[in-house]
Amino acid sequence: MTRTVTLVRHPPVELHYRTLCYGSTDVPLGPDGMAIAAQIVATLATQPIAQIVHSGLQRAAIVAEELAMRTGTVAHVDVRLREIHFGEWELQSWDEIYAKTGDAMMGMIQNPSAWRAPGGETMYELRERVLQWYRELPDTGDIVAICHGGPIAALLGTLRDLPVSDWPALIPKHGEITSLALPRTP
Repeated sequence: MTRTVTLVRHPPVELHYRTLCYGSTDVPLGPDGMAIAAQIVATLATQPIAQIVHSGLQRAAIVAEELAMRTGTVAHVDVRLREIHFGEWELQSWDEIYAKTGDAMMGMIQNPSAWRAPGGETMYELRERVLQWYRELPDTGDIVAICHGGPIAALLGTLRDLPVSDWPALIPKHGEITSLALPRTP
C-alpha cells in the first residue's frame, strides 16, 4: 500500500478580508467559500481517507469537519499547517503595507532564512514546521490536509528541490485540490 497526501487550499474567505494580509489570523469563509467547501467535501468524500488534518483556522476547519462527518473519519488539528505568521502586518491592507515598506515583503523570497515581517516568522520557519508535520505522517494510507497556500507551496517547493523564488507559482487557487503520491522524507 502506498501513501497519498491530498493537499487542499481553503476556499475563499469573506470578501472584506481579501485585500488584507490575514496570514495566520482566523478569518471566516465567504458565501462563495462555503459553496466551494461543499464541492470539495463532495469530491473528497468518495475517496478512502485514512486521516484528515487541518490547520485549526476556521477557513480550513469548516471543510475538514464537514468531510469528517461525511466519511466517518476523525479530523485532527495540527497548527503546523497554518499560514505564515505576518506579525504586525496581520489584518493590514496589502496596499498600506506596500505604502509603508515598499518592496520589503520581497525579503520573504530574497532572504527566506532571515527576513520576517515585524513580529512574524521567516519563510524557512514556515517550511520547517510544515516539513516536521510531513515527516511524521504514516507510511501508508490516504491523508487529506486542509490548509493554506504558503504551507502547500513550501512543502511542494522543498520536495521538488526548487528555490524559494519558484514557490509563489506553487500556491494553489483557493479550494484547489492537489493529490500527490510523495516520498516518505524530503
